[in-house]
Amino acid sequence: MKYLLGIDVGTTGTKVVLVTEAGKVTASAFEDYPLSTPQVDWVEQDPEDWWKATMKGIAKVMGDASVKTGEIAGIGLSGQYHGAVLLDKAHHVLRPCILWCDQRTTEQVEYISKKISKEELLRITGNSASYYFTACKILWVKDNEPQIYEKLSHFLLPKDYVRLKLTGNLVTDVTDASGTLLLDVPKRRWSSQILDKLDLDKDILPDCRESIEISGAITKKASELTGLNHGTPVVAGAGDQSAQAIGTGVIKEGVLACTMGTSGVVFAPTSLIRHDDRGRLDSFCFAIPDTWHTMGVMQSAGGSLRWFRDTLCDAEIKEAENKRQDVYQLIVEQAERVPAGSENLIFLPYLSGERHPHSDAKARGIFFGLDMRHHKAHMIRSILEGVVFGLRDSIEVMKELHIPISEIRATGGGARAKLWKQILADVTNSKVITVNSLEGAAYGAAILASVGSGLYNSVDEVCNRLIRVIEETYPIKDNVKRYEDYYLLYRSLYPLLKDKFAELSSL
Repeated sequence: MKYLLGIDVGTTGTKVVLVTEAGKVTASAFEDYPLSTPQVDWVEQDPEDWWKATMKGIAKVMGDASVKTGEIAGIGLSGQYHGAVLLDKAHHVLRPCILWCDQRTTEQVEYISKKISKEELLRITGNSASYYFTACKILWVKDNEPQIYEKLSHFLLPKDYVRLKLTGNLVTDVTDASGTLLLDVPKRRWSSQILDKLDLDKDILPDCRESIEISGAITKKASELTGLNHGTPVVAGAGDQSAQAIGTGVIKEGVLACTMGTSGVVFAPTSLIRHDDRGRLDSFCFAIPDTWHTMGVMQSAGGSLRWFRDTLCDAEIKEAENKRQDVYQLIVEQAERVPAGSENLIFLPYLSGERHPHSDAKARGIFFGLDMRHHKAHMIRSILEGVVFGLRDSIEVMKELHIPISEIRATGGGARAKLWKQILADVTNSKVITVNSLEGAAYGAAILASVGSGLYNSVDEVCNRLIRVIEETYPIKDNVKRYEDYYLLYRSLYPLLKDKFAELSSL
């Protein structure tokens, strides 16, 4: 029996899964770590925390499954997009990683927009300049921390720092590289044109490979630290959303992945690169060669519910501890008592600004329509609905681009809540599918490793063999009609408030 390791370097923690070649998850581990917010709009992490979490996770799954290290055929990596890990010549980290959700780079976005026309940027990178792209973070360091920038020899994305520790190699993949704003996305290679215009040295870039390619092998030092066999292959892997799509079998046009995790994502594979001229979606390389994907991202999806839990749900937290239940189950159960539309309460989920389709770091969350009849259950349901309204915003842009959508596959923590899936089906008037794979991006990374290591010939072959539909949720006709009215009202609120958000941020 051969096994595969999938490692996902996430925002709140690193997940490691051990998977048989037949697709069965035999062990899983999650090791969390902190976020640092040293200033307003800053979000950072220590890359060494990722590595420590990875080592702990590997030790746990290997111990739990009692698998011999020689049975590991390959290792796949996945991770959060857009982070900037800056290294010196000796591969030492120069400063904490600036994360995807960091919002300090407004001036750098303006600089890029002046140096490169929007049309040219879209043509080459498939995207418009925005605060979350890695290029903006590198330029911020150049402008604000010149003593650090002078020492810069290499930059890596988060999962690729773990790869460096495992293999000693400076490598990324085309999906993660797409999120830097430095990749020629149609040609799937670094863009010398963009680098020249931004005055960035191409030598700082890691080698860029397709997701199923071997990127290196476990070094002797990494073997000593992790117990993995020296020489075990490590594939290039993918950014977390690409890996998540692979892990749920979203590999063909017409099938949409909807992830309701800390952030919310709608993700559509495409056979040709498609970008929105107004920059309302991201267009990246996909983890399958010669394919791309279009993606809409919300900053605070499950993050909105987590904020509500941490701020207003002390009683539910205590009850969950006493009953040994999931606190989110207790919270969402309250929302089931409230009718669709939350009795005229609408939540705008912009707690951390918004990414798509508005790309507005200054946007903020709102409960609209709050009155004396509303109580906690109404607020909970309005959060669930507001998140789905925000996801639909991106789906509507996809429809404008003539991207076919025949079904939606729900993933992430939100996909475990039946009510949230029903709201998704009702608001989008679509069939929502849940599959047997619940391990997300880490499982997708293991699938990529199975192809790169030669156990399977293609991603299509693996997904067709291993991934099965286990539940289908259909829209409720009366709710579809009701939600259409609420969605149109929801959609009208941001344009009315955009200038006020900016005014508020300047006070």
